[in-house]
Amino acid sequence: MTLDRGRVATEFKLPELGENIESGDLTKILVAVGDTIAKDQAVIELETEKATVEVPSPLAGRVASIQVKEGDKVKVGQVILTVEDGAAAAPKKETPQKAAAPAAKKDEPRKQPPAKTAEAPAKAAEPPARAASAAAGGPVEFRLPELGENVDSGDLTKILVAVGDVIAKDQAVIELETEKATVEVPSSVGGRVTAIHVKQGEKVKVGQAILTVEGGGEAAREVPRAAASAAPAARVAAEPAAPARPAATPAIRDEEDEGLEAEVAAGAMPPDTGVPAPAAPSVRRLARELGVDIHGVRGSGPRGRISIEDVKAHVKAVMKSVAAGVAPSHGPAAPPLPDFSKWGSVERQRMTGIRRATARHLSHAWQTVPHVTQHDKADVSSLSELQKKLGKKVEQAGGKLTMTAIALKVVASALKVHPQFAASVDLAHEEIIYKKYCHIGVAVDTDRGLLVPVIRDADHKNILELSVELGQKAEKARAGKLSLEEMQGGVFTITNLGGIGGTQFSPIVNSPEVAILGLSRSRMEPVWGDGKFEPRNMLPLSLSYDHRLIDGADAARFLRWVVEAFEQPFLLSFEG
Repeated sequence: MTLDRGRVATEFKLPELGENIESGDLTKILVAVGDTIAKDQAVIELETEKATVEVPSPLAGRVASIQVKEGDKVKVGQVILTVEDGAAAAPKKETPQKAAAPAAKKDEPRKQPPAKTAEAPAKAAEPPARAASAAAGGPVEFRLPELGENVDSGDLTKILVAVGDVIAKDQAVIELETEKATVEVPSSVGGRVTAIHVKQGEKVKVGQAILTVEGGGEAAREVPRAAASAAPAARVAAEPAAPARPAATPAIRDEEDEGLEAEVAAGAMPPDTGVPAPAAPSVRRLARELGVDIHGVRGSGPRGRISIEDVKAHVKAVMKSVAAGVAPSHGPAAPPLPDFSKWGSVERQRMTGIRRATARHLSHAWQTVPHVTQHDKADVSSLSELQKKLGKKVEQAGGKLTMTAIALKVVASALKVHPQFAASVDLAHEEIIYKKYCHIGVAVDTDRGLLVPVIRDADHKNILELSVELGQKAEKARAGKLSLEEMQGGVFTITNLGGIGGTQFSPIVNSPEVAILGLSRSRMEPVWGDGKFEPRNMLPLSLSYDHRLIDGADAARFLRWVVEAFEQPFLLSFEG
């Protein structure tokens, strides 16, 4: 305990959290320096190995300093924050009550914190005053909301507003690049921007303060109610001291507390649904650390809720498969790099989020999927003539008749005839998952890296519709406007390097898919037929596939079907 200009400062240290729990990851700080807190008010949110908990302060007073930051691993006994007047606040306020009504204090010991709050409205009632201030147009912090499943941070590429700007609710205020996409993040409050707490190039985390807005009036008042799921940290900052758990957000509390029985409507969800798995954050974190797709884990709890034990059982099952000869999910650690600067000048550039995600995903796919690539060529001479004749009609509709757009229709038809190429392998449960939908991903080369927008229900669309939609999705990908939803749910992927060049290549399967088709540049070649050589426009095709599910003969039949569909488009309507 220290003295500072007559004020008493007391340290709040992390208390015991439970049996065999010595530390946790600090996911959120729920107060700020200068806040006045009440006894038993939650001040931090901590994720342990067993659950995510809000830790209350045993002290009351003004927060003088915070000794930790979000993302830290904190240990029991570590100093979290310092509170001024925390030790002396209660005795000072109780003195007049002792003389006037000692019996009342004895009978109602639990009512001291509210009494203290009522006697010092300028300080102890600051959190509720903050909510009232929001309603009256006072300053409100906008914090980074949840961005998607397993997305807890991103690189801030652009700040779209400046101090002094007046913004509307739902107006985009920053552009963020995550490991999955580049997104514009809208503000959940409206008003005048008084401060911006981040800068371009910075990595920001979910719950981190982005900017402060005042004068929001009605828009500010709606934050804790309407935007609770999008900005939980902002909601906590605006609520009264020592609040009860909000009844209006049971689904949010359910995801944060492993012990609560779910009111989650999702149930046991299959992979690639884009819906968060029914599991606590600590369970999802463990799954990420172990390299496990949480959607592939079978939950044993109510409504399929996944526990830590379920994840461990899943890993044991995978290890048994490894022992049986299946490729391990993680390769050896990369050896340290030499000091390249001793041979000449070098420059280091930070990998973008998309590049990091691509590197990890493709490394995982290469290590876990036994790849085989089948090559063939299609005679597209007649198809190229049709492409030229019909190209103007497609352009009038707003698209471009490319070989990739035609390949979308060909592959969608081929998957009806060969459904195993749209399946996934679940070795942990020794099952094959056949998908009854036909969403096809198309790899797009962008300055941010490789993105794969998904064309949904490709089997229900004609080539004209596919051409227009493909052009729109490719443009959004290059502009960094694709949403996460637009890149999820694919059953098969097409990648075309023909615009750049090359004769053939071996694309990597986009796991958990089991096959990918690569197109190279078509060229005129002499082809023997009818006793002579004729110049024909030949399109090289490369099919990579997962040999755990697809045999070589199956791959050859599939690719031959694709070749014949390119050469004889009538097959698309006859068999596809």
